[in-house]
Amino acid sequence: MIKDDKRIRLFIGHYGSGKSEVSINYVTTLRKQVEGEVALADLDVVNVYFRTREKKDLMKELGITPIDSSIETTTLDVPAVSAEIMRPLHDKSVNYVIDVGGDNVGGRVVGRFAKQFEQDDYDMFYVVNANREKTQTAKEVLGYIDAIEASSKLKVTGLVNNTHMLRETTVEDILKGQEVAREVSKIRNIPIKYVCCLESLVDKLPTDLEGDILPIKLYLREDWM
Repeated sequence: MIKDDKRIRLFIGHYGSGKSEVSINYVTTLRKQVEGEVALADLDVVNVYFRTREKKDLMKELGITPIDSSIETTTLDVPAVSAEIMRPLHDKSVNYVIDVGGDNVGGRVVGRFAKQFEQDDYDMFYVVNANREKTQTAKEVLGYIDAIEASSKLKVTGLVNNTHMLRETTVEDILKGQEVAREVSKIRNIPIKYVCCLESLVDKLPTDLEGDILPIKLYLREDWM
């Protein structure tokens, strides 16, 4: 279960993998399972679209501490990271979720303070979208894992199958991603931790899938998108 993961949870992946959507769904579920402070940090200073910081007000309403840019503005996006990101790293009473920027470029932001992470205190989840260009095979996914581990100076501890086509996602899409994730898991001995799917598909999935089901709401996609 989510509450049993390491206290600090980082979500990484290829651009367009849906890691920000996964992060926000994960943290809202986590909030329901644990006591005390829960914080969500947006460390994506690479891609200005579909950011968890866009739902800052919602996070506050749900009792989640949002952490993002050090510059408070709604009309400007700059690669500035707040010093507040450090506090939950050292305050062991905080359950901390970190949405990292895409690819090895985004991983460099984490690499700047990788020494602050204790090995037994974090999980780094790689989000797999097998419908995304350049991550449709295990070999391609492994290449991105290697690059992100090198730049972040941290190790991937779990896989998240988030293979989707937004609202057009089918069970077949999810099973396709599961095969890719399973092959990566076998090669690297990294467990599949979660299988993401739209809430409407949960009851249609096989019951023997490796990994816990994480139902997804499209928080970052407006109805018209």
